[in-house]
Amino acid sequence: MNEVVAPPAVGMRTHYCGTLGAADVGAQVSVCGWVARRREHGEHLAFLDVRDYTGVVQCVVDGAHALRSEYVVRVTGTVRLRPEGTVNPGLATGEIELGECVVETLNAAEPPPFVLDVRADVDESVRLRYRYIDLRTERMQHNLRLRATVNSAIRGAMERQGFLEIETPLLWTPTPEGAREFAVPSRHQRGSFYVLPQSPQIAKQLSMVGGLDRYYQIARCMRDEDLRADRQFEFTQLDLEASFVGEADVRAFVSEAIAEATEAVTGERPAQIPEMTWADAIDRYGSDKPDLRFAMELVDVGQGLAGTDFNAFKAPTVKAIVVPGGAELGRSRMDALVERAKALGAKGLVWMRVVAGTADGGLDLESPIAKFLSDAERAALIRTTSATVGDLLLLVADEHRLVCEVLGQLRLELGRPPVNVGPLRFVWVVDFPMFDGTDDDGRPVAAHHPFTMPHPDDLDLFETEPLKVRAQSYDLVLNGWELGSGSIRIHLADVQRKVFSALGISDEDAESRFGFLLGAFRYGAPPHGGFAFGIDRLVALLAGEENIREVIAFPKTQSGTDLMTGAPLPISERQLRDLGIRIVEK
Repeated sequence: MNEVVAPPAVGMRTHYCGTLGAADVGAQVSVCGWVARRREHGEHLAFLDVRDYTGVVQCVVDGAHALRSEYVVRVTGTVRLRPEGTVNPGLATGEIELGECVVETLNAAEPPPFVLDVRADVDESVRLRYRYIDLRTERMQHNLRLRATVNSAIRGAMERQGFLEIETPLLWTPTPEGAREFAVPSRHQRGSFYVLPQSPQIAKQLSMVGGLDRYYQIARCMRDEDLRADRQFEFTQLDLEASFVGEADVRAFVSEAIAEATEAVTGERPAQIPEMTWADAIDRYGSDKPDLRFAMELVDVGQGLAGTDFNAFKAPTVKAIVVPGGAELGRSRMDALVERAKALGAKGLVWMRVVAGTADGGLDLESPIAKFLSDAERAALIRTTSATVGDLLLLVADEHRLVCEVLGQLRLELGRPPVNVGPLRFVWVVDFPMFDGTDDDGRPVAAHHPFTMPHPDDLDLFETEPLKVRAQSYDLVLNGWELGSGSIRIHLADVQRKVFSALGISDEDAESRFGFLLGAFRYGAPPHGGFAFGIDRLVALLAGEENIREVIAFPKTQSGTDLMTGAPLPISERQLRDLGIRIVEK
């Protein structure tokens, strides 16, 4: 979506700046916008570049010396071809200009705090402090209009699939599970609080109990979490839920919305999204959100080292990654990689350069530990990893999960291309574990919310091997970013009790925390499942941005501050008294 489609011009203008071209030559037109640049030509003549969201048009103005950058103007003139030799092929309106111009100054402007130029390198804190000016830049205009295109495509896709848009409350009840919530004090009921929903999860499940069958919402969600490049306190997600469906149905609904949104932006519809089990993703990529744009898969090399005398490789799992051309890295870089692996939890990291030799087809391994390996073991490493001269092998030996996580992180740090490089590679990751380890009391810890339906084949494992229970849950990943997750929900009381029991949640505790939802389920809950994906993240990737702040109109900084308004700010003593709140100093 490179071309901006402007609406019919009404009011003070006859045309938008970026829509004028050779077909308009001879027409008298009026355009409105901001002065992007002024270039003087002689004593009385000036060239004004006037900008609106569609683009820029050059206006030749007599006596325009009082005009400055970012003045708001209305220019009326005649469209004409530019003189020979002055055509600007890099500009959509570069063939023409406006001549015989009359300029009306609609508003004067102070000099802006930074230059609104795509080539200008402006500190982000300055851009956020003056966000209302930053929004005028081509980059922000493009990103926010791209975002609107995505939202429109999503709505169309959901409605064509029979989903009903339903708004859920922003003032919600505390549900002590998942992420930390923002609390909102009640003035009418002192000492009581609403919370801002971290997602409409429970509300949309109640919609299914209510027989609404298919719900969706482009929902605003709030989570009081530490911020980073792909996370904000408040974010927007496509939220959906459907009754009488299975996992494949939900993934098909989401895939259609994703395909529509991607095609609306890029002009190309992505191929059918492949699926990969969680176990396979961890084993091959060391991550449950694998970036499939590049190879460097984790390779199990344990079989070729089964009888080794090298103690460091006497571990349950030994895996390697191949860094193409990595043999050129110097010793200091190798040492840094070893320290990085240790920081990630490994006992150590073994590196080996692939060089010309005789161990396997004219290849051999060069490393401080190579002398501890037999010719057969070195040959097995080369053969198993398919490495070639100039490559670098990195090996970690330990428990399976740790080995995969360490190598998976090194894989990203050494091979991952920037966000805006390479194709869009979507993947569904399925069959997540139901539980993510155990707590200090030996109880399983829920990997998702406690209403996720276990895999029907694993129900018998709850009592004996709960950590082997799979969940009917699924994540959608794009280029290594988790776009969102979902699951089939528990609708059967006996299964819900089994899950609560495994988590150490008593009947009384469950009633106090989730009583209204459990009560609703007693009146006939249909089988149902859903999903939610982050629109901010999707738009950022489609726009080629590394940070979701670049696709949000008014974001917070990484510390949670709004540099433009100064929020968060103290409120008055009177407001605190009305709310029954007293500030306690640390």
